[in-house]
Amino acid sequence: MKSSINVVILAAGLGTRMKSKRAKVLHRAGGLTLVEHVVNAAIGITPPEHVTVVVGSLAEQVKAALAHTGVRFVEQTEQKGTGHALLMCREALASQGGLVVVTYGDGPLLSRATLQELVDRQASSDRAATLITTRLDDPTGYGRIILGKDGEVLAIVEQKAATPQQLPIPLINSGIYCFRADLLWKHIAEIGTDNPAREYYLTDIVEILNRAGHTVAALEVSDSQELLGINTRAELAAVDKIFRERKVRELMQEGVTIEKPETVTIDGAVRIGADSIVGPFAQMLGRTEIGEDCRIGACSIIENSKLADRVHVAPFTSITDSHVEAEAQIGPFARLRPGNRVGAGAHIGNFVELKNTRLGAGAKASHLAYLGDAEIGDKTNIGAGTITCNYDGAQKHRTRIGKEVFVGSNSTLVAPIEIGDESYIGAGSVITDAVPEKALALGRARQVVKEGWTAKRKKKK
Repeated sequence: MKSSINVVILAAGLGTRMKSKRAKVLHRAGGLTLVEHVVNAAIGITPPEHVTVVVGSLAEQVKAALAHTGVRFVEQTEQKGTGHALLMCREALASQGGLVVVTYGDGPLLSRATLQELVDRQASSDRAATLITTRLDDPTGYGRIILGKDGEVLAIVEQKAATPQQLPIPLINSGIYCFRADLLWKHIAEIGTDNPAREYYLTDIVEILNRAGHTVAALEVSDSQELLGINTRAELAAVDKIFRERKVRELMQEGVTIEKPETVTIDGAVRIGADSIVGPFAQMLGRTEIGEDCRIGACSIIENSKLADRVHVAPFTSITDSHVEAEAQIGPFARLRPGNRVGAGAHIGNFVELKNTRLGAGAKASHLAYLGDAEIGDKTNIGAGTITCNYDGAQKHRTRIGKEVFVGSNSTLVAPIEIGDESYIGAGSVITDAVPEKALALGRARQVVKEGWTAKRKKKK
């Protein structure tokens, strides 16, 4: 029978070295906040009973950011160290037994596989705890792991307290543990504050458990990058780069061509189909999905959008929260603001902006148009300079244009308005009333020509 597992993520610190009004764990790398990466790893192991996040500084920010994950929260109102943070969870977790995994909200590179190995290693032993360690060529700044003759962990010695003989030890403390719950909650209150900071350090639990006759094991991880924590903006940038490089390699292995991969920005949740091509400096963000045989032009930005197969996005195009169907062409220099659906084979050209608009299959808006809060039927042609006047200063109104309509250049369509199928709108018209099917609508002043006017004007001078 498997032991129950509870994961505790310590995320109460402010992170003063970030110099930010935002909680440290809410800074983003690879498209997610740091703590979201950690939560995803925790949820991905042998299903835990609960994932509990200890919050403190800017707690409401962290709670709001993680509300969608279903984790539980415990507040550490005073930041008195890692041991104190974990102690705050005792009331909620002590009765559940099993195992307790402890990790950190600012360590986003820790993989599910490593976390699972930690749990499996502890579950298969009679040790009081297992901790993760790794070897560093330069361990400066980290606590050192002191091992016994049988490989058990005797103590964790902080850099400042280490002797000259201990300083060269390459095994460092990651701060990530898996405990037997009964022994953890029994002994955690024994952690004291006999240190310069007068804080309760969780590292002291190793010696406490040893004194009580128990042993602690070490799990050595070969990839030390997994244990990187974030304390500065420079470290944040370094970790973000790692995530981006991983994602690019993953996509190329799956059959995606990425031109100048060192220049693109692709979030971890993005999906791209085989034989699609991504141009230099393109950005694909959030939960974007791109089909097969697509072309994403240089410097385009696609965020939280879905593109079907064989869509061509020309350079310098921005698409946000929109759905583009197969074989559509968009750009260059087009902008799709949120809420659009572009039909199959539709064409949106340069300097066309859409917002909350449905553009039908085969419809065209080839250049210089604004189409907001509109429904545009199949095979309709929108001429250059056309705008839908959707806002009256207080409310938004919809424009409905039928199928196979021809809207002449520089037309102004004042919503709310409806234009019937197969109708024509004369160029330069201001249309304020409904247009029936198969009609021609003109809304412009009559042209006046005064012959000889120029010569008469010159005589007056």
